[in-house]
Amino acid sequence: MSTERVQKTRVWHWFLNHSLFSLRGLPEVVASSGISVRLWRVYAQTWLVCLLFPLIFLVQTPLTPGRLFTALAGLVIFVLIYTWFMWPHPLNYKTHLRSEFRTSLIGLAGLTALVLYLSLVYGSAFLWLFVGVSAVIGIVLPIYSAFVVVVVLTLLTLAIGVGLSGGVARTDWLHILPLVLLVRGLGLDMIGIARLAEALRELHAARGELARQAVTEERLRLARDLHDLLGHTLSLITLKSELAGRLLEKEPARAAQEIHEIEREARRALREVREAVAGYRQPALRSELAGARQMLEAAGITWTIEHLAEALPPAVDTVLAWTVREGVTNVIRHSRARRCTIRISDENGRAWVEVTNDGYREREHSPGHTRVSSGLAGLTERTTEHRGLVEAGPLLFEGSPGFRLRVELPIRSDGMMERKSEQ
Repeated sequence: MSTERVQKTRVWHWFLNHSLFSLRGLPEVVASSGISVRLWRVYAQTWLVCLLFPLIFLVQTPLTPGRLFTALAGLVIFVLIYTWFMWPHPLNYKTHLRSEFRTSLIGLAGLTALVLYLSLVYGSAFLWLFVGVSAVIGIVLPIYSAFVVVVVLTLLTLAIGVGLSGGVARTDWLHILPLVLLVRGLGLDMIGIARLAEALRELHAARGELARQAVTEERLRLARDLHDLLGHTLSLITLKSELAGRLLEKEPARAAQEIHEIEREARRALREVREAVAGYRQPALRSELAGARQMLEAAGITWTIEHLAEALPPAVDTVLAWTVREGVTNVIRHSRARRCTIRISDENGRAWVEVTNDGYREREHSPGHTRVSSGLAGLTERTTEHRGLVEAGPLLFEGSPGFRLRVELPIRSDGMMERKSEQ
């Protein structure tokens, strides 16, 4: 890039950052509108062109020093009050006078009274100041109230103009009609700007709320996935570590094999955690059944697996895989099971999985199980998303107290089709 082009680029960036269009350093909601504070102030102050007619009147009309001073002082006060109202950006609700309704009403009433006084004392040229009053009404007052007041102000301007002219027949309509239309038009224009500003503030607040909800949902997802992933794998690592400790002196070779498997499971856990954080970890039913066999064997629990279901949609397969993982983990952690049965089937357009075991322990006698299982709560959330049902509770298992976890869900549903299409 040539030196001349670099200099032009720097000049252009300086212009953007220091011109009326600069959005640097503004509140986010103001910057998102694309209208800088400077640009708004120039637009608002442009309507002080209404001062032109009173000033022309003062120049062309001979007045005593006292009356001239009073008129000029009134115009200065008008400019100060108008600027006080219109200086803040409509989107910057923290500084805008709309949040101070009582102060706004007092200031607006004073501004209207001032224009009425000047118009009645000095003539119809000062009626043009109602253009500025109309702009203030549209920005300051609540939207529906502003609409009514602008209509009233328009009629008031028309009535005073006709009255000062000495009647309808003597009224200079080329002077009054444009004034009345401008008072009405500018007031409605400012009401539209105020409504747009309010909509943008609401949109900005809604976006912020959606962002906060997305963060919360992601935290819940991550917590749920980490519980389901690590709970299963760490239980297996614990069992194999205990087994390796018992075999270390009697069967060193087998103990070494168990330690090797512990290392493999630890690496798998690390990989699954990384995948969960990345957001794409989805277990498969076949791999979870293989892991369930391994865990049950390591725990010394006799197992039976009946897998009668045909190929299932990915969404259904994932939910059933989470069910197997949660069920087997709870069997090992929270029961004195000696036998465990896993049944998987599909019929009449619905798929289901059951994990049952003996050796059921009452909740109050189950260490670390004094409140609702977070794993079961996460499983319920996953199942509910697919319009499924979760049943968990005690039952007789081969004649002895046992426990059953059952999840049933439709093989096809709108929610699943949406998720499948997203994938």
